[in-house]
Formats: sequence, C-alpha cells, structure tokens
Amino acid sequence: MRPRFLSVLIAIVLAGLWGAGLGLVHLRGGLWFLDRVEATMVDLRLSLRGPKPAPDLVTIVAIDDETAQQAGGYPLPRAALARLVGEIARMQPKAIAIDLLLVDAGPGDGDALLAEALRPAPAVLAAAAVFSQDRQPAPGSGPFEGVPPAERLLLPQKLFSDAAAIGVVNVATDQTGTPRFVPMLFRTGDRIEISLPLRAASIATGTEPAVEPGRIAVGGRTIRTDVGQALPLAFYGPRGTVRTASAADALAGRLDAGLVKGRVVVIGATVTGGGDVFPTPFDPVLPGVEVISTAILHLLAGDGLVRDRATRLADAGIAIVLPVAMVGLLAWRRNAAGLLSAAAVLILTLAVNVLAFRQDVWLSAALPMAAAAPPALLFGGAQLWLGRRSAAHFATQSALLQRIQAPGLGQWLARDPDFLSEPVRQDAAVVFVDLNGFTGLSETLGPTATRELLDVFYDLVADESAASGGTVTSFMGDGAMILFGLPQPEPMDAANAARCCTLLSKRIAAWIATLPGPVASRLGFKIGGHFGVVVASRLGRGDNQQIAVTGDTVNVASRLMEVAAGRRTPVAISDALLKASGREPFANGTLTGPTRTALRGRAGTISAWVWRETEGG
Repeated sequence: MRPRFLSVLIAIVLAGLWGAGLGLVHLRGGLWFLDRVEATMVDLRLSLRGPKPAPDLVTIVAIDDETAQQAGGYPLPRAALARLVGEIARMQPKAIAIDLLLVDAGPGDGDALLAEALRPAPAVLAAAAVFSQDRQPAPGSGPFEGVPPAERLLLPQKLFSDAAAIGVVNVATDQTGTPRFVPMLFRTGDRIEISLPLRAASIATGTEPAVEPGRIAVGGRTIRTDVGQALPLAFYGPRGTVRTASAADALAGRLDAGLVKGRVVVIGATVTGGGDVFPTPFDPVLPGVEVISTAILHLLAGDGLVRDRATRLADAGIAIVLPVAMVGLLAWRRNAAGLLSAAAVLILTLAVNVLAFRQDVWLSAALPMAAAAPPALLFGGAQLWLGRRSAAHFATQSALLQRIQAPGLGQWLARDPDFLSEPVRQDAAVVFVDLNGFTGLSETLGPTATRELLDVFYDLVADESAASGGTVTSFMGDGAMILFGLPQPEPMDAANAARCCTLLSKRIAAWIATLPGPVASRLGFKIGGHFGVVVASRLGRGDNQQIAVTGDTVNVASRLMEVAAGRRTPVAISDALLKASGREPFANGTLTGPTRTALRGRAGTISAWVWRETEGG
C-alpha cells in the first residue's frame, strides 16, 4: 500500500470518526458549545423565510396598558379577571388558557368570584416549574425519556385549581434568551405534568393527549417532538401576528364575539413592565403570551418545525458523510479543483438545509460545519505543509542534480520527459579541459586540500561554460566535457565553443597564478575542441538512466588535448571547429596552423590549430 494512499485513508477514517462522535452526542441532545451557532443559524433561516400569517385558531386577549389604566393598575384585580373570564366564556370559545400565575391569594371576595367564573368555563390555568441549578435530564425510558425533571411546581391557589385544569407554562430558551422549544411534559417526582399549550389543545379538541416516543397525538393530529418531548417553535412574525384583542374591550363589552367563538383564547399580560417578553428573529420584545399562543397553534395546526429523532439521525449522517467527502475531494485533487469541489459540496449541503427549513424541517446547520471544518482545515493544512515540504525537497534535489548533471539538459528533461528517449544525431561542438600534473599533486596535498582545489576548478569550468552557452555534460576527476548543441542546435554553437576555449584558458591560467608556488609550479592545463556529428541518447533503464554523448567528434576533441600538451600550448582545436566558428573568437591570442596531426587510437591525420594568449593580451 502506497504511503500517500494510506495517509489519505487514515485521514478519511478519522474525519468519519470525528463526525460520528459529534453525531452521537447530537442524537442525545447535547453539543452545548454549538447551541449559540445553531441559534444564530435558525434566526437567519427564519429571517430568510420571512413572516407568515398565523392560523385563525387562536385569539390573544391582552391585559395591556389600556386595561391596566381602566382597572386601576396591574396585576389586574381578581374581580376584574373574573369578569373577563366570564365575558369570554359567554362567547363560546373552545378553550381559555390563562397565562397568569395565580399562586397568591387576592384581597376580598375576588378569588371566589374568579373561581366561580372558571368553574363552567373550558379553562386551563398556568403553573410554573422550578428547576434546580444543576438539573440533569431524567433518565426515564420510552415516551418519557429526557423529560425535564422539576424540583417543584408553583401551582395556582387550590380554590382555582379545583375549578380549572392546570398546565405548566415554562419555555426553553437558548443562551440569547430566545425561546426555541416548549416542553410538552414535565416530571415532578413520580408524576408527569402537561404543559399549558398541550392542555389547552387537549381541551379545545376534546381529546386526551396520547404520548409516544418522539411524538404526541392530540385531536387526531400527531405532532413530532424533539428530545424530552420538546416542541420546536417557529415564530410567525413580530408582535401582533397572532390575532390580539385588548382585555379592555372585553371588559367594556366591545369585544367582537366572532374573534372568540370556536377558538382558543389566551389571556396574558402585555402591559409595559408587567409581562414577560422574549427576543425573537422578528421582534426583540415579543410578549410571552404570544410565545405560548405560537405553541398552541403548532399543536392545533401542525405547522411547527419538524425536529425529532429522524431529523437528528439525518444530521448525524450528514456529520459523517460531509467531512469524509470533503477530505476525499481535497485528497483527490490537490489543487484549486479539489478546493472548489469541496466548497461546492459544502454550499450544496447548506442549500439543502435552507430548502428543508422552508419546508418546516429543522436540520442542524451548525453540526455539519463543526463536523466538516476541522478535518478539512487540518487535512488541507497538512497537505499544504507536505506539499511545500515536498516542493522544497524536490527543489533541493533538483538543484543538486543540476549541479552534478547537465543543468540545461536537466531543465529540458523536466519540460519534455521524452527528450532523448530515442538517439539523436546532429552537429555539435565538443570541448574538453583537463588539469596537468594534478594526479601527482593530489598525493602530496591530502584529501581535503585536493577537494577544495577541485571545487574551485569545477566552479570555474561551470561558470565559463554557462557564460558561453555550453553545457557541462560530465566532470571526470580533474577534467570536464562541455557540449554546445544540446538540447537544441544553434547557429552560434561553434563560435561559442571557440570562445569558451579562449576564456577557459585565460581563467584557468589566472587561477593557477594565484595558487601557492609549490602548487602552481606543478599544475597546468590543456584544452581540446572539435566540431562535428555527435550521437546523444539516454543510457540505462528505469530509474538508472544518464545522458551520454558519443561519436568520433567526442574522441577527436579529447585527443586534441594531447596535441595541446605535446606542443606546450593551452588550446588545440580542429580545423573543422575553426571553419565553423571563424577566427574572431581567437583574435586576442596567437593562432598557429594548420598542421596535419595524427591522433592516438585513430587512423589517419587531421588538420589541427594551436592557440595561446598573447603576452599582455
């Protein structure tokens, strides 16, 4: 198994495990650290959906500023509240939900009047659950699993609770104070208490609620619930979206009976400074009575958000698949295409999320981001770091290779991997340079001084060959071969080779002159150059290949160094090179010839020229 495939496989598995871990906690209703992000995303999706009309099933009768002014203050006197209940009951509502805590006894005979008004009415009174600071979800099982355990209940006066039903009025808010759920059930000891909205819906439909795991049936309608039988809230709009009438009109006999008959009436406070308010996406101070009314409407109309175990399972599945897909795409294409593909998958996931929300299906938006972002960022960062590290490594190796191999040929191979895959015959100029006396000198200098001397020589040869447009195809001990005509032949190859011969001669002579006397006296050099047909090819197979230049031209250039040494001149060239280059490159010295010369290992003779630098030139 290749290392890269194994590392990608490990990254994909880890990404899937990360998403699975988050999904498992999400199934249990956890992930508190994502609640704020999810709350913001819910508000954003509600804002994108915009306000919508509330179903015509609930009317709020608000104890507002006008009511408090007419009654002489707030809280409303029990006698006035009794008159209000009686007036509303006379108009034949399906249910009357009183979102007021009547836990204390009132003055005079007001309590008795209110109890008398409640007794014949289809009324439900508010109770409040009190929770301990370190509350934990009740273990429970079946339909009551996760139901919030209350330490105690604040109940209405017994006089009232004997005359009307009771429902718990608590709502569940997020860290910003926005109501997100209304728990439908509460646990107190061994008892299960029903919420005010559920009790009101039960009275209105004339049916007892049937509780099943993850759902509650009431009035022939099944409502899917979240963890702990919590009902998700989807606000219809700002204050007043749920039809609202003033209690002052009801007390004065001005309330239209058509607003009450056959509907659920919710009595609650909207008076300034007297009622509870909550921030929502549509209104920063939505009255609590409208929050309760929204929950009742969801139960009666079935138009609330769907957020249950099935949607949480879908969330968990997305939390596993999304990071795996993004890491896989980033590994598939380690460039802009992979990044764009991963971004497209993320955008598509968010688009599906928004479309589902428009259909009242609440899929988590924070969970996929939390599941996908860390693995994608870590893997992408690791890929970037490894890519830069690999690039630096290859750059170093390439630079080293270019220094050891022919630089121009190496660069050409990088651009054209098929270069010289087949042998090439063409005209080229070949120059050889070699140090005289170096072998004997190295025996007395020692290895360190010998290497330092060769390093300077190699740098000198590489600099002059590059400046003349040549390529050092190989360094051989104390000598080098320089080629002009690869990777592509040029008209000036011969002239460049001739110029390289004279420049090398001057440069090497000047360098030797700077060496200590005992070293300089034992060191010399010779240069040979020729122009003709060469054969360039790759030798070897697989990873063990090298570029080789062969042919008679190479042999002649090498043997011409012996001619230079025999005639005690630094440079010897062939007549073929001189004819191809012209005399101009040799103008700064003395060119002697031609002389018919026999070369070792070669039949016949060639015309050769020798060159030396003019004294003081």
